[in-house]
Amino acid sequence: MLALLPALFVVSFAQAQRYSGGNYNFYNFEKKAYYFGITLGRNTSSFKPFRSKEFLLNDTIIGIEGISGPGFNLGIVTNLKIGDYFDFRFTPTLSFAERNIRYNKDSRFANFSQRSIEQVLVEMPFQFRYKSAPYRDFRLFVTAGVKYSFDVASDSRTRQAGNIVKIAPNDFAVEYGAGIQFFFPYFIFSPEFKMSHGIGNILIYNDNIEESTVLDKILSRTFTISLHFEG
Repeated sequence: MLALLPALFVVSFAQAQRYSGGNYNFYNFEKKAYYFGITLGRNTSSFKPFRSKEFLLNDTIIGIEGISGPGFNLGIVTNLKIGDYFDFRFTPTLSFAERNIRYNKDSRFANFSQRSIEQVLVEMPFQFRYKSAPYRDFRLFVTAGVKYSFDVASDSRTRQAGNIVKIAPNDFAVEYGAGIQFFFPYFIFSPEFKMSHGIGNILIYNDNIEESTVLDKILSRTFTISLHFEG
């Protein structure tokens, strides 16, 4: 359903442009130095595991891979204009994500085991956005920035299971993406896609857990499709 919304908005936007007579909505928003909004999104998140030296000595686990899982985002948009083509954006977001680690095993009992980690993340992204010159009532943009995330479900997950790979609650990432702004009479609709690459090791090493000893570090990865409604 979320994937169909951009198409519906584009159709209605095109119909509105036919009758606008050149009185573009873009000019109404150009007068604002800042504005706010909400953002809805769907994410696909995963871990990127790196093998340790212990992996070479292990005769049970023969492979490790990150398996992506689905999630969704809900957040608030704060946009500050910097000249005609640049914006500074702060979008605090509550994100629900699922990430999995699959261990391929050389065993007669099981060929693989999978560790699933469900996260509830409070995310604090800070971004700069560059916008193209407007054409009629739409314009393209690219965005880049950094993000801090805190997993509020980390303590509960740790208490429930003591034999799984543990992930640190804090994470830092760099982000980049692109999208389109559509200017309607009362709001701006902006579909956007974004990649997020964790830059810090989030593995909490535990030498008592075999699945942990074969890992050197873990980095986070996220792909997000967002719908911004601003005005």
